[in-house]
Amino acid sequence: MQLSKVQKVIILIGPPGSGKGTQAIRASKELKVPHISTGDLFRENLKNETELGKKVKSNMDAGKLVPDDLVLEMLFQRISQEDCQNGYFLDGFPRTIPQSEALDIHLGSNANVLVLNLKCSDESVIKRISGRLTCKNCGHIQNKYYSPPKNEGHCDNCNSTLIQRPDDREEVVKERLKVYKQQTEPLIQFYKNKNVLVDIEAENAPNVVFQDLIKACKA
Repeated sequence: MQLSKVQKVIILIGPPGSGKGTQAIRASKELKVPHISTGDLFRENLKNETELGKKVKSNMDAGKLVPDDLVLEMLFQRISQEDCQNGYFLDGFPRTIPQSEALDIHLGSNANVLVLNLKCSDESVIKRISGRLTCKNCGHIQNKYYSPPKNEGHCDNCNSTLIQRPDDREEVVKERLKVYKQQTEPLIQFYKNKNVLVDIEAENAPNVVFQDLIKACKA
């Protein structure tokens, strides 16, 4: 009997603003494996009005959190597809220890799991997110701390007005950090205990972070 191939499952964890999505997209292209974001899966199922999408929508419309069983069903459906056979990046999942345990059970012994922890201080997270300025016209994003506009309040690309999105406000960022520390940060110790965690210094230049990430994936 032919044994099924062991998948390389790379999980990215880290606080909001640590660059998980950006780095995962870039690394997935480099390593030629899919980048799977639970946020993208939600949007896709909602847009295509799938049965799962309708269940998700009914929860969201009622102001409820999407229950784990729905999130897991959506994810497991996606990672069972042909393009995931050699492995994939997980971005935005798992967020909690119960989700991690459910993923472990689902993967069984057919996966080689690597967890990359993008370390970023609270101060950097707040500056990265609350400093974001988005162009109303072309969508170009700048940062008042790291890439301030040449003409204050105006986009470097098209000179239209730059705005701060409501969910980028400092008080919202601090709340997101609080939720991260309560729900997701315990995963660091959870995966450390399994000897599958590698710390990546996310405050370095993006290219340095990317090289460190690729090196860890190929180790």
